[in-house]
Amino acid sequence: MEEEIKMAETVMLIDASFLNFVTEDIKKNFERMLNRELQEMDLSHLFTYLALDAGIVEGKNEIQIFFIYDKNSAQLLHAQPSDLEQELNSVAFSNEFGEFCFNTFQPEDMASREDLFLESMKVVADAKGVKRMIVLSFNEEYGDKVNDILKDVKEREIIQFRMNEPEDDINYRWEMLAYPVMQALGIRGDELQ
Repeated sequence: MEEEIKMAETVMLIDASFLNFVTEDIKKNFERMLNRELQEMDLSHLFTYLALDAGIVEGKNEIQIFFIYDKNSAQLLHAQPSDLEQELNSVAFSNEFGEFCFNTFQPEDMASREDLFLESMKVVADAKGVKRMIVLSFNEEYGDKVNDILKDVKEREIIQFRMNEPEDDINYRWEMLAYPVMQALGIRGDELQ
């Protein structure tokens, strides 16, 4: 992956299956709790909220987003755009926080989504020029392996978005993924009181 793509200073590595799992769960539960249908997520809003929660400030930032997906997660649920191969590969958008560039990767028959995600994480961690890694990994499936890799990463700011507080001590920052997803789905703070 590193040979094909020059890495930006900020790289988001996302397991599409995990994002779908979280989005589906939040949408189902909050539609029931709020007694209303939630909007589809505009991905530019979701990634702006993720950037804000990761501490990215306004400016001419370059943010690379790598989606790892398999045949079961090739479409993002409740999101626009949603097709990882046709709509989100090699596209970008810009706003006051910089340029967000999307690339999507699907494992070949010889590797699993988990294997490709973990290997991609190692490549990003070792890539020259990367200063900040933002990780959305499916911890419920392979979280221990993610922690094993991240604990050895040096000279990088690491922010992991997850749904549960880490059980073990970690040497990187974590943020709750639910909040940016809820914002992108149109859940207002005053509805939660």
